[in-house]
Amino acid sequence: MKVPHPDWIVPDWPAPPGVRGFVTTRSGGVSTGPYASMNLGSRSGDLADHIARNRALLREYLPADAAWLRQVHGAQVVVARPEGGEAEADASVAHGPGAVCAVLVADCMPVFLADRDGGVVGLAHAGWRGLSGGVIEATVRAMGTDPARLMAWLGPAIGPSQFEVGNDVRDAFVARDVAAGAAFRPYPQRPGKWLADLGQLARQRLAAIGVPAVGGGGMCTVEDARFFSHRRDRGVSGRMAALLWIDA
Repeated sequence: MKVPHPDWIVPDWPAPPGVRGFVTTRSGGVSTGPYASMNLGSRSGDLADHIARNRALLREYLPADAAWLRQVHGAQVVVARPEGGEAEADASVAHGPGAVCAVLVADCMPVFLADRDGGVVGLAHAGWRGLSGGVIEATVRAMGTDPARLMAWLGPAIGPSQFEVGNDVRDAFVARDVAAGAAFRPYPQRPGKWLADLGQLARQRLAAIGVPAVGGGGMCTVEDARFFSHRRDRGVSGRMAALLWIDA
């Protein structure tokens, strides 16, 4: 297994030595045009051959095949399996070595989770629908350990100065937790529109369930050209991958 591509993002969290992971960027692949170059999304509109070649390049950096998911912006969690196939879910967990958790992102936030002993990891695809629906909480439950023993790292996502949403999004969070209102700023001169902070919302959810150590955040996929962005590129965009596993 090679070390990650120099342009990819390695979490700067105090995870145990056996916990490994990274987030890809646009660099390192063969795709062209709006998908240039490391597009890993099989439903993005890119050529199937390019996606297959990109995934083969990615495999060189992994100890096993990535356990890809068919993501639906929900809160379903599965146990990552190296056998292939795509389970319909938005998060996966791995209890010990042998499987690589994987989610695809292009503005939604990948949330990395690990216990402090390195025995279990979890990875969630957290856009606003997943966050409001409880995908982080469901992932922690599936890990089967005390939340106080966990640490989290928030990967690149659409930033708080770019994520314009309507009342429906704010209402979905505030209905569950009034304190979530602090993560929304009124959009200037646009009544009924808000700027949402996904990172703050994720941190609130993690704190509420007792996860004490949370790092990362602050990398905006819209503003930073290293990243694919569904919103910036008006829906014609590739997908990055977040990967997380436990070394044998």
